[in-house]
Amino acid sequence: MQYELFPPERFSFFSLSSGSCGNCYYLGNNRYGILIDAGLGPRVIKKRLAQHGVELSSIMAILITHDHYDHIKSAGYLGEKMYIPIYATREVHRGIDACPMINNRLNGSARYIEKGTPFQIEDLRITAFHVPHDSNDNAGYLIEFAGQKLTIATDVGTITDEVTYYAAQANHLVIESNYDEDLLMNGRYPIYLKRRISSGTGHLSNRQAADFLADIFHEELHNIWLCHLSGDNNNPQLAYSTIQERLTRNGIDVGHKPALRVFERNILSDKIEL
Repeated sequence: MQYELFPPERFSFFSLSSGSCGNCYYLGNNRYGILIDAGLGPRVIKKRLAQHGVELSSIMAILITHDHYDHIKSAGYLGEKMYIPIYATREVHRGIDACPMINNRLNGSARYIEKGTPFQIEDLRITAFHVPHDSNDNAGYLIEFAGQKLTIATDVGTITDEVTYYAAQANHLVIESNYDEDLLMNGRYPIYLKRRISSGTGHLSNRQAADFLADIFHEELHNIWLCHLSGDNNNPQLAYSTIQERLTRNGIDVGHKPALRVFERNILSDKIEL
């Protein structure tokens, strides 16, 4: 029997917050980690990382999906004051620079990436891909590590072939499930906002997410997290049950493989070993 002298380190994943109140996710091991988005204040990020035993000083990089404030709130501070490299496309960096609520402009911390061109951060091989949304630009990320693949796609106006290509590779998938269609259409939002949310550059509904997951499911998909839930037009139980019912109709054993979880708004999630 052969034993590995230095077995590969286990990676873990969790949400610090998800939704329009602020978005921030962690992936890392005992030596280092990265954040995806920085839509919380720096003190909150530091506190919530510490609750799972992670030091802010261990963060090697921050990947930014797009330039809306609920995804970039602390990007300037963490980049320029804490010297954490901020990775984003040129269009997203331009949006960050133009945001009047960002006090610290990114200079030395800015890192420019191209969609479809992999780049390396420590042991992580990362590829950005296009996600339709009404921001300057929006990127999803495929992150490869220790023989595994995690894909995150948030603020998804519509499912494209490109989104499908990268999501279908995932062993671990974070996908938006923003609103329930009936709650949105019958709710208090003005008609222009309802149209914006449900448009091809808005957000993904529970039903759309459920159909998408049923289409791309494969036996090596171990974890699904639903993210960026609306506070007015959705709730965790409704999002979960909509996806669970759709997958169950396809004969998929939800809860075993894949495990299905919902990232709640402005709440630190459980830390899951991958």
